[in-house]
Amino acid sequence: MGHKISEIAQALEAQAFGDLGIEINGVAEPSTAGPDDLALAMSEKYAEGLGTGDARAAIVWDGADWQALGLEAAIVVPRPRYAMSGVTKLLDPGPVIQNIHPTAVIDPSAEVGIGAAIGPFVVIGQGVCIGQNARIAAHCSIAEGARIGDNALLHSGVRIGARVKIGNDFIAQPGAVVGSDGFSFVTPEKSGVEKARESLGDQGDVQAQSWTRIHSLGAVEIGDNVELGANVAIDRGTIRDTKIGNGTKLDNLVHIGHNVEIGEDCLLCGQVGIAGSTRIGNRVVMAGQCGCSDNIFVGDDVVAGGATKMFSNVPAGRVVLGSPAVKMETQMEIQKSLRRLPRMMQQIRDLQKAVSKNGQKE
Repeated sequence: MGHKISEIAQALEAQAFGDLGIEINGVAEPSTAGPDDLALAMSEKYAEGLGTGDARAAIVWDGADWQALGLEAAIVVPRPRYAMSGVTKLLDPGPVIQNIHPTAVIDPSAEVGIGAAIGPFVVIGQGVCIGQNARIAAHCSIAEGARIGDNALLHSGVRIGARVKIGNDFIAQPGAVVGSDGFSFVTPEKSGVEKARESLGDQGDVQAQSWTRIHSLGAVEIGDNVELGANVAIDRGTIRDTKIGNGTKLDNLVHIGHNVEIGEDCLLCGQVGIAGSTRIGNRVVMAGQCGCSDNIFVGDDVVAGGATKMFSNVPAGRVVLGSPAVKMETQMEIQKSLRRLPRMMQQIRDLQKAVSKNGQKE
């Protein structure tokens, strides 16, 4: 179903000019946009693309001369990229899930809110509570005692473990797992790993031992407006719950260990791993492949560059990079010094030769 330019502008609370009755069926980059597409011309660099494409309407940068660009209509926004969030939400229909599919298996004790839609082969366990207008796609499973808030969207194959509590407006992409057992094992006597950690390298006398599981009795507690990418894995707590704060977003393949606590509005990109019992503050951003050791604290507003490894506490507001993590400016100086090493080594070799020759002459 299409949307008129006037409707899109109203949804974005933005100014619109020209023929506001033009109907839009999709969005596209300016150079590939068709007559029924809304071109996303975020800055002046897209002006040339508008000339080669066939768009009649576009979202343009503040101050753009939309008529000179050959457009019949334009929506002007001060921050075009932010406007994309509203446009894509308006045009994204989401998965088609209607009513409750007859193949869904729902325990009689489960509560399903008004307007909820449940897809094929979904399994909902004993005492589960599903909020209003939730949408649960095919092959999801929700274990006993779990609670999911209003307007949740679970894409296909999502697994929700026992006693997990999830707030409103939750989104989980395919394959996400919430509430798997924590990775907790112990040996009857102190292991070589424990000794090496205490001594920073010495295992002492190593003896053969088998690992014994520590069972996970806690669960997972997730706030409102949280989103999980594909194949995210969040372990349940050992005794207390693993916690994810309101507004936090986890990208694909992020792993959250047992007892971890993550604050509000954090952004954890692909393949981030947080080891057990670590605490993450509010508004923390970790780029892809970042990692945190267990039992450390990362303060509010920390930003970690790609592949940063945090082995100790990180103060609030710090921008870090590298392994081990240091201030970003320090890491850049380290990299500059590393690039100079071959030249420095050659200089040292030359000096050694010169000193050796002088010694032979004497």
